[in-house]
Amino acid sequence: MTEPPLLEVEGLKVHFPRRGGLLRRQTGLVRAVDGVDLTVARGETLAIVGESGCGKTTTGKAILKLLPTAAGAIRFDGEDIAGHSRREMQPFRRRMQLIFQDPYASLNPRMNVAGILGAPFAIHRIGTAADRADRVARLLQLVGLPAAAAQRYPHEFSGGQRQRIGIARALALGPELIVGDEPVSALDVSIQAQIINLLRRLQQEMRLSYILISHNLAVVSHVADRVAVMYLGRVVETAPRATVFFRPQHPYTQALLSAIPGGKQARQILPGDVPSPARPPSGCGFHPRCPVALPLCSQVAPRSRSLGDGHAVACHLVGG
Repeated sequence: MTEPPLLEVEGLKVHFPRRGGLLRRQTGLVRAVDGVDLTVARGETLAIVGESGCGKTTTGKAILKLLPTAAGAIRFDGEDIAGHSRREMQPFRRRMQLIFQDPYASLNPRMNVAGILGAPFAIHRIGTAADRADRVARLLQLVGLPAAAAQRYPHEFSGGQRQRIGIARALALGPELIVGDEPVSALDVSIQAQIINLLRRLQQEMRLSYILISHNLAVVSHVADRVAVMYLGRVVETAPRATVFFRPQHPYTQALLSAIPGGKQARQILPGDVPSPARPPSGCGFHPRCPVALPLCSQVAPRSRSLGDGHAVACHLVGG
């Protein structure tokens, strides 16, 4: 019997009001996320990739209920949490955590590491002060830092060490799902590999599920089990990692992969920039930049079609 997914996202929308004029009245909507469907299995890494401004980070924060949603379902372990209040979300906060992009900005400079890692236990009223000290020591050991680091402050650590502290904080309450928002992009290349290997080891030891938000396809090729490609607030292609990298079907996915240095795809230069989500084009959002667009593409938004084996593409030219 197939185990149900840990996370199912269906029709997720996140819209922000667009305001103008002297009275700052609402003049429209910024459709940052406009109908996203995703699933994440237990112990799986799903990477969400795409250009800046495509809605990757907004999707991740909405899944964690850090941003309000306009529509859609977010089923975590079978329960739809999309409409949950802050109080109803309290037990889920322990099961869903976030690793921030910038290890320099995400740690409170006025708190030592013991305070930073002990805060989740204090907030959720877990253990005594002595218990929390033991838990902090175990967390530091888990991410490869000495117990003595607990008494030091963030400015005393390198970027890679700070990100280890951020990872330890995310692990504190024993989560099942971790969203990593570009977790290695602010680090030196030599340190990136260490953090990636740490995340992979922790996943195996703790059976964690990851949503990895990234624009670095080289990183994604090493860590992801499946990949979701986003463009202008929508998922245009989803597939297992090997399928995306060796048999991409959507023209946008093909263009992204062609930008990898030394890759097998012939370099494709897309004209223009990603359109504004405040004024998205009609039909397929990619059609103004697509090298193979049909007249239909500017009129009708394509639905995602299954190609089998977990591969789905939203393109009029594919699977018809």
